[in-house]
Amino acid sequence: MPEMPGISPDVARFARWVRDAGFSVYLPSLFGVDGAYPLAEARETVVRRACVSAEFRAFAGGGTSPVVTWLRGLARLAHAERGGPGVGVLRGLARLAHAERGGPGVGAVGLCFTGNFALTMALEPAVIAPVVNHPSLPLDDPGGLEISDEDAAAVAERVARDGLKVLAYRFDNDTWCTGRRFAAYRALLGDAFDGRVLEAETANTNPPPFFRDVVGCAHSVVTAHLVDQDGHPTVQARNEIIAFLAERLGTRPE
Repeated sequence: MPEMPGISPDVARFARWVRDAGFSVYLPSLFGVDGAYPLAEARETVVRRACVSAEFRAFAGGGTSPVVTWLRGLARLAHAERGGPGVGVLRGLARLAHAERGGPGVGAVGLCFTGNFALTMALEPAVIAPVVNHPSLPLDDPGGLEISDEDAAAVAERVARDGLKVLAYRFDNDTWCTGRRFAAYRALLGDAFDGRVLEAETANTNPPPFFRDVVGCAHSVVTAHLVDQDGHPTVQARNEIIAFLAERLGTRPE
């Protein structure tokens, strides 16, 4: 799933990395202009529009975003179309690529605005590998989760019943995804929540203008703030995500 302000070149690059590891990748377009370079002006043209959209619940008390129902349907479609070793689902554009094989289930990777959608998608039985990257919602409650009480209870029950693991990442000084939010995930999911924290000093110091001027802190671990160098902590995080998908979905990353 894309992060704000949309399917940027960095989001597409991450999707290609997942594809190149042997997965089929579906990248639905949820907001913004696909392929656009993230400029600061997107705060007015994309972010504010998404925040008032009926499809999203950006603020505390809103519950689960309605768009997740559609995303669960996409997961079912992906699983039906691809059928045996692994399907990766990301929020953003359209189907990015096909692999020659399918798998036992679907992985869901959320980023920023869509971060928690990966968790609520787990109410679809086909979703067996949720990855929650620096979830920013609800925007007005640093310790809150973008999920209704009913869905939270159902997700926790499914995680416990089926032995699901939830992988998550954030930077330590991220003001959009705080330690309080990770604590809320752990309170809901217990040891099934694997929340990993990177030092802010490791983040890319020259991200696109939207991330420099609007986000204003180290935030996007595997996209805008990733440093594409062998052995770098952000590259290691990317590799860990791919390894997690491979383990859960039954395919080996190349």
